[in-house]
Amino acid sequence: MTNEIINSNPFILFLIKAKQNTYAAEGQLSQPSRPTSKDLAFQEGSFKYIDTYLGDIDFIGEEAVWYESKPVWGMNYVGRMLVEKIPDGFFGFLKKALINVPQEMPYRGPEEMVDGDFSYTCCVEGAINWYKGVETIVYKGQKIYQMNFHGGAIRTI
Repeated sequence: MTNEIINSNPFILFLIKAKQNTYAAEGQLSQPSRPTSKDLAFQEGSFKYIDTYLGDIDFIGEEAVWYESKPVWGMNYVGRMLVEKIPDGFFGFLKKALINVPQEMPYRGPEEMVDGDFSYTCCVEGAINWYKGVETIVYKGQKIYQMNFHGGAIRTI
């Protein structure tokens, strides 16, 4: 049942909408689930999405989706800046990439995106029910950011 749900067009469209209305859109933080965590939630119909993370420059987090109050999908991630001085415009560029999450790859941003001196790439192996990937940002030819992620279907007894 879980794989049928997360492979469905309604799930994919919900996941994209959730991502476009939370971190990428500077969505409103909800009540923290853990000390100092930042949590963002989005709900529509039978689906609920929560993204919770710790840190800003170096960070770790998790996204999860519930369908009819049962967990069906999740993604863990860990990322970090690879430079001491963060270039002006970095966070705006990252959020611009994330708001352009593609339907055929609804994990993070598009496979490639360039805007001025910034370049974003996202490489994924697998499918929505079991995958891993990495996103990177290059600024003026230097890799300045990397995030690794993995996730898939959640099945319960």
